[in-house]
Amino acid sequence: MEEKINLLVAETIEKIAAATDGKTLGEIKVAVLGKNGALTSFMRNLKDLPAEKRPEVGKYVNEARAKLDEQFEKKGNELFEKELAAKLESEKIDITIDKPARPIGGRHPLNIVRRKVIDFFTSMGFVVTDSPEIETDYYNFEALNIPKDHPAREMQDTFYIVPGKILLRTQTSAGQIRTMEKDKPPIKMINVGKVYRSDDIDATHSPVFHQIEGLVVDKKITMCDLKGMLEKFAKFFFGEATQIRFRPSYFPFTEPSVEVDASCPHCSGRGCRVCKGTGWIEILGAGMVNRHVLEGCDIDPDKFTGFAFGIGLDRITTIVYGINDMRQEFENDVRFLKQFN
Repeated sequence: MEEKINLLVAETIEKIAAATDGKTLGEIKVAVLGKNGALTSFMRNLKDLPAEKRPEVGKYVNEARAKLDEQFEKKGNELFEKELAAKLESEKIDITIDKPARPIGGRHPLNIVRRKVIDFFTSMGFVVTDSPEIETDYYNFEALNIPKDHPAREMQDTFYIVPGKILLRTQTSAGQIRTMEKDKPPIKMINVGKVYRSDDIDATHSPVFHQIEGLVVDKKITMCDLKGMLEKFAKFFFGEATQIRFRPSYFPFTEPSVEVDASCPHCSGRGCRVCKGTGWIEILGAGMVNRHVLEGCDIDPDKFTGFAFGIGLDRITTIVYGINDMRQEFENDVRFLKQFN
């Protein structure tokens, strides 16, 4: 019987070595070590042997089973590693291979300029604040020295939500009032956001546009401080050779008030299509904060003074990039936007 067992073990080891997959290996194991397997049958036949031979043969069968179990486990691990390696090889992604390029979006020109404006003013110590786009008539007009019967209201045709009370803000200046009510001098802030006016859409007007409002309130603030800061702003955006000039103007919430022009960055002041031959481009409005506005925010105008300025972000963008129609900034034409990526 020992010879038969040895022969069975040798043949099984050869079959194990030749197995190429887990299924085949499993079939061999069942055929040899299963309930009705060849080696198991030797154990069932022990009863036919003389009593004194049974322990010896039983021990021999158990040793053969242990030897075959070891071979099956070793081969099983080998096949598993091989199959896993093949699967990983078939599923791997080679990141070094050039794939079809996917288009990657870029910043909108308005956002490019917006970030640049914010970077400039924050570098000068300004704090960026926010205020509601849906505003009250008080903050949008009355607190800015524009009472209900003031003719300046007609310049800002308004989208009212609740007539006479709630509206879409026409200027970010409302944020100045909210800041001065909450914080007392010294104040140095800018407010960036969308504003709304019922304008007809054309190359230079839109019912929705963007403003950057700035405010400085402290002791001994003068027009010289305003001009010096705006000169730095103009040079930062349009080049060191840029000059600015003040023209008298009128805003209800500043006194005196000015329109600020910069020498045209496209022709260096010589005159071109962009500046309509004048050599100058209007970039913003500004002025010293009106006494009535300070008093309304409980700030003593005899102790504190300040200046305010409002920049049309859309206008600055058209100047920087030489865009001749403001509507292009809102139409989301990919051919237009790709120029800024």
